[in-house]
Amino acid sequence: MDWNPAELLKLSGSYWNTCTLHAGVKLDLFTRLSDRQLTAAELAAELQIQPRGLAMLLDALSAMELLVKQGDDYRATPSAGKFLNSSSPAYLGHIINHHQHLVEYWSHLDVAVREGAPVRERISHQPSEAERESFLMGMFNLAMLHAPKLAEAVDLAGHQRLLDLGGGPGTYAIHFCQQTPGLEAVIFDLPTTRPFAEQTVASFGLSERISFAAGDFTRDPLPGRFDVVWISQVLHGEGPESCARLVAKAAEALEPGGLLLVQEFILAAERDAPLFPALFSLNMLLGTPEGQSYSEPELAGMLRAAGLEDVKRIPMEAPQGVGIMVGRKP
Repeated sequence: MDWNPAELLKLSGSYWNTCTLHAGVKLDLFTRLSDRQLTAAELAAELQIQPRGLAMLLDALSAMELLVKQGDDYRATPSAGKFLNSSSPAYLGHIINHHQHLVEYWSHLDVAVREGAPVRERISHQPSEAERESFLMGMFNLAMLHAPKLAEAVDLAGHQRLLDLGGGPGTYAIHFCQQTPGLEAVIFDLPTTRPFAEQTVASFGLSERISFAAGDFTRDPLPGRFDVVWISQVLHGEGPESCARLVAKAAEALEPGGLLLVQEFILAAERDAPLFPALFSLNMLLGTPEGQSYSEPELAGMLRAAGLEDVKRIPMEAPQGVGIMVGRKP
């Protein structure tokens, strides 16, 4: 791209749009304006906030084409009503709130780069319950967008027992089980994740096929043996040595002929593309001691070092540089 002053300034100020969206979601404006029209004064009275700032926010959201203004009335656009309405099954507000929690840390990126270390604990408080909830629910939001197509692309026919390592709510375990008759799964994650995981699994009617085992995958033994181990968006939180140990532990838990599947934001060999995995490495710099995005050759090397064969990347179209590496245990 041939950058010019106008485009550079547009990029520099693009966080204004981001913060405006965050404020609209945080105040739950789109839910209130999805099925009715209200003036700024009427909405301010409902929310018990000052009308002056709210009117400015509503006008800005209208300029961004997330709201429609008619006279003094505002209403959500159809797309905002679908994706930003908290009562909609397609709601993305949890992951947007998670992004909002990260803004403060990103404002100190220069400090993290200078020191090569995370800034979250030093500059801000430990994650609150709201931050933890928005993270877990946000991961569920993203996985629900991707998991159905992924489960169709990954053929697990004939496999009986899957481990969803660090699986959170078990979104992928759920869709793999829906796609593969006879498949049973175990979600292995921290004890604090159990209530959310069990509630999510129950909502899909799969409690008899998907169970939860509590533990820390970096320290605790894995809960049994499996013919598929699924590791989704876990390795980027760890350094190379820790990743290698985790991949080796997962490979050890496989039955002969079993598959290890790793989903990550995957960098090209030169590590300078695609854009999202490159930016995501910076996000890991801000919040973890050694986390980063990994390249396809690096991930393939980890799987081969763990003794796996037929290592390859599964061909599939996915957003944000997401890819799946697979290896088979001899």
